[in-house]
Amino acid sequence: MILNASGRTDIVAFYTPWFMNRYHEGFLDVRNPFNRDMVSRINFDDVDLISFCTKNPTPIVKRIGEIEKPIQFQVTLTAYGRDIEPQVPLKARTIKYIKKIAPIIGKENITIRYDPILFNDKYDLEYHIDKFDKYCKSLNGYADRLTIHFVDDYKNARRNRDVLSYREVTDNDYKVIGENFARSAKENDMTVFACFEDRNLCEYGFSHDECLSPALAYKLTGKEYPRWTAREGNKCHCVQMADVGEYNTCRHFCKYCYANYDEKRVRSNCKVHYEDSSLLIGRLKKNDVIKLRKN
Repeated sequence: MILNASGRTDIVAFYTPWFMNRYHEGFLDVRNPFNRDMVSRINFDDVDLISFCTKNPTPIVKRIGEIEKPIQFQVTLTAYGRDIEPQVPLKARTIKYIKKIAPIIGKENITIRYDPILFNDKYDLEYHIDKFDKYCKSLNGYADRLTIHFVDDYKNARRNRDVLSYREVTDNDYKVIGENFARSAKENDMTVFACFEDRNLCEYGFSHDECLSPALAYKLTGKEYPRWTAREGNKCHCVQMADVGEYNTCRHFCKYCYANYDEKRVRSNCKVHYEDSSLLIGRLKKNDVIKLRKN
């Protein structure tokens, strides 16, 4: 089994002590987001690989050595300021800690996510080209792969449309981003690919790859895994993972985020996070049905 920590929240940024407690305890519980009385129990003995997805790797850097499992990091590094990402640390700090992680787990096990890309009057095409190029130069030798994704029209993005003010992506945008991003990546000994997109931009020099491909998973674990079918649209070709996060629990409060759609609920959920609980949010209840998950 591969753990995804997490596509639903930023466990590394906000809940590293909880995760490490669960790792040393040997198991964690995950409440089903669609059936709240159903709980999946995951034993770390059944975990082959942990994929950390974060905007702030700082809290876990000093604790990576405690984890005796293969690790992959997907670190999100965007172009935006506090107007769109109110609580995300300064990008220079994130880059600093990416550089600390690379010698520990290997640069080949770090993917930089320039995600999402949105265009408005402030964050225009030229702005993104410049930022992406600077990130590539800064991370040359510390990461091998970069992935991009264009903003989706999620509920939270629609609600914050006045702040985001994003426009539709045009064919020319795809072409200019594709050509320039591919060149920046190549000049810095990296590859770049599109994640969960209708357009893979391979005609402009992008690689055809996935965030966690069957080949990479096999390289890290020596095992084969089925394709991840939980995501809609038939655009994701990553291997199957078990997400251990909880929606509406990320305190970055990014205006485009799909995983937060109720900021009041985020604040109330965070009040019932306990580092000694087997669940990320709250505790087990008497009527919970716990089932062991092995894949």
